Amino acid sequence: MSKLYVVATPIGNLEDVTLRAIRILKEVDLILCEDTRTTHTLLKKYEITTKTMSYHTHSKEGKHEKILELLEAGKDLALVSDAGTPAISDPGMLLISQVHEKLGGSVSVIPIPGASALISLISISGFSAMPFTFLGFVPHKKGRETFFNTITNIEHTVAFYESPHRILKTLESLAKVLPAERTVFVGRELTKLFEQTIRGSAQEVLEYFNTTPDKVRGEFAIAVKGN
Repeated sequence: MSKLYVVATPIGNLEDVTLRAIRILKEVDLILCEDTRTTHTLLKKYEITTKTMSYHTHSKEGKHEKILELLEAGKDLALVSDAGTPAISDPGMLLISQVHEKLGGSVSVIPIPGASALISLISISGFSAMPFTFLGFVPHKKGRETFFNTITNIEHTVAFYESPHRILKTLESLAKVLPAERTVFVGRELTKLFEQTIRGSAQEVLEYFNTTPDKVRGEFAIAVKGN
C-alpha cells in the first residue's frame, strides 16, 4: 500500500522540525512542495536529497492526476507547504480529499505533526482553547464585514491569520466591533528572529502598530479572547 505523508515543516526556525519528519522526507520517493525553492532551504540544511515537485493552490487538474497516478503505482509521497502544517490555511486539502475519494483504502494518508502558527499562538495567548474557532485568513474584500461580525458573535476564543499589507485595516475593523474587555493577542513572525507578541484591547494594539510602523512586517496570527 502506498503512502501520502502530510508533513509539517517549520514556520520560521528551521530547528522546529521533528526527527520523524526528517526521516520521512529522506525515505519517500517524491516531495510535493508549495514552492520548491522554499522547501530546498530546509532540505539542504538536513542533507535531504529526495526529488521534489511543485504542488500549490494554482496547480492544474493534470498535476492532481499525475500525483494520483504515482500513488496508484505504489510510490510513497510527502506533502509539505512553505511553512507549518499542510491543508491548515495552506494548499493540500483538495489533493488529500481526492486521494480519499478516488483511491480510497489503497493509499494510507499519514500525518507527520509539527509546527503550526495557529497552535503556537493559542498556546502562549493565555486564552481558553476549550473551545476555540479558527477562521483562516481574513477575506480581502468580499465578506470582510461578515467576518468581523462573526467574531463579535462567537463567545469563545477566535483565531485567524493576516498579512502585513492588511494588518492595520484589520485591527481598525476589530477596534470598531469589539468591546474593550475582549482582549486581542497578536503574534508577529512567530519562531523567527524578530518574533513579537502584543496583548491588549483591539484599540491598544492598533495604536501600538500605528506608532511603530517598522513593526508592520512579517506574518501575523491573531487571537481574540472570548466573552
